[in-house]
Amino acid sequence: MSTPGPGPAPGPAAPAGPTDPGAAAPEAPAGPPWSRLHGRTVLATAAVMASVACGAGLPTLLGLAGGMPLGRALAWVLAGAVLLIAAGAGADWVRWRRTRYRIGPARAELRTGLLLVKRRSLARERIRSVDLTANLLLRVLGLVKVRIGTGEHTGGGESTLVLDAVSRAEGERLRRELLDRGPAGAGAAVPVDGTLAALDLRWIRYAPVSFVAPVLGGAAVGAVMQVSQWFGAQGEVIDWVKDRFRDTPLVWAVLVLLVAALVAGVVGALGLWIEMWWNYRLEREPGGTLRVRRGLLTARSISIEERRLRGVDLVEPLGVRLFGGARLDAVATGLATEQKDKHADLNVLLPAVPRALADRVGAQVLRETDAPTATALVRHPRAARGRRLRWALAAVLLPAGLPALLGALLTDVLLWIAAGFAAVAVPVAVLLALDAYRALGHAVSGGYLLTRSGSVRRSTVALQRTGIIGWTIRQSVFQRRAGLLTLWATTAAGAGAYAVHDADRDEGLAFADAAVPDLLAPFLERPGDLS
Repeated sequence: MSTPGPGPAPGPAAPAGPTDPGAAAPEAPAGPPWSRLHGRTVLATAAVMASVACGAGLPTLLGLAGGMPLGRALAWVLAGAVLLIAAGAGADWVRWRRTRYRIGPARAELRTGLLLVKRRSLARERIRSVDLTANLLLRVLGLVKVRIGTGEHTGGGESTLVLDAVSRAEGERLRRELLDRGPAGAGAAVPVDGTLAALDLRWIRYAPVSFVAPVLGGAAVGAVMQVSQWFGAQGEVIDWVKDRFRDTPLVWAVLVLLVAALVAGVVGALGLWIEMWWNYRLEREPGGTLRVRRGLLTARSISIEERRLRGVDLVEPLGVRLFGGARLDAVATGLATEQKDKHADLNVLLPAVPRALADRVGAQVLRETDAPTATALVRHPRAARGRRLRWALAAVLLPAGLPALLGALLTDVLLWIAAGFAAVAVPVAVLLALDAYRALGHAVSGGYLLTRSGSVRRSTVALQRTGIIGWTIRQSVFQRRAGLLTLWATTAAGAGAYAVHDADRDEGLAFADAAVPDLLAPFLERPGDLS
């Protein structure tokens, strides 16, 4: 053994380590172990590729069979299918092998990539949502896709970690662990835990009267025309429809086709409602988290922390409102989604239900004994009604003016078209304008600011006054002449700002000052200030 020679002057004492002088210095703790995604995710990918191969293989087989023996064509198709499935499954196997994740005491981390290794992490205190999604195939395999997000708007998805996919039990464990903030704050007025709302099949009656039905009806017509064009049979389809209505007046033929499209839309709306809201349940968990579970073929679990909740939004689309229904949305921080995210309804707490039930569930969500959304509101001045009537008439008469002008110059047909359009659209526009005026209102109820507006989509927002971080006051030239203004309550939650449209100038400023004392006061002029 060699004897130690002279060395540098002694420094600070080194931490205790191995006695062997040749041993490496001890490393810092590595943290919790890395975990893999579930291996059945490769099987799911193989099943998806098999379905793609079947869908593409049949027309390919029919095309090849016309120029070669059936057995040879089948062999080529099967070889291509096997290659496609193997390539897809192999690529996913590589992804599975190279993907790791771990949940530490301070960060959630994800590492993936083969040639370009990516390692991303989120601070646990910034995590706002852990959503579980499973389509039919994943449900059969016992898997779920976990989406961990901070709710921030960032490019490239840097605010989200996606684990695709893990076992159902592991997904539930991650959700509980990442959203566990301890017990809810003390002083809750109504400490209701457990189920707040569950599916009632009678709610399906609101599906046909939503805006989804006519949209799906138009989509069905467009799909028929598009598919017929793919097969070169669009002309035959149009001729078939003409033959059915050869002896029918044009007006009746158009009405029948519109009714047929509407019926198709209603059927589609019913099917979409069942897919979205089957197995629906809204629960409050002991840790202070609201959880929405729903979905027939694709199961979804959406969690919202109560400490991020800033209020609720009672939404009444026109058709649903005519039948006494309303939908309940959450106004919360941390629910921002990317534009390409197909699940843009993360804030929906309750589907369209009877209005009284929506008010009651809203009170339970906010832990209030009385529903803030049921508070009587202050009506706005009649000048606001005049503004809406002028907007409605301008929206109708300006589009009708162009064909009327061309008709006066060219042909009377355009004049009749413009007159017919105006005769139908003006009464509708006036009714909507009057309804929009009746909807206007605002109030302060306990700890909440209330504002309501809209006709085609009426919205009643109950926003926590402590969640308001600023006011924006807007007043156009016409509003100044009418003594009106529009107030925007700025908040970090939901849409970011909620408006009190066309309120009386003095009344609106006093309302804003009373809703959030001292926030607007330095900017207000009071009697005696200039003396």
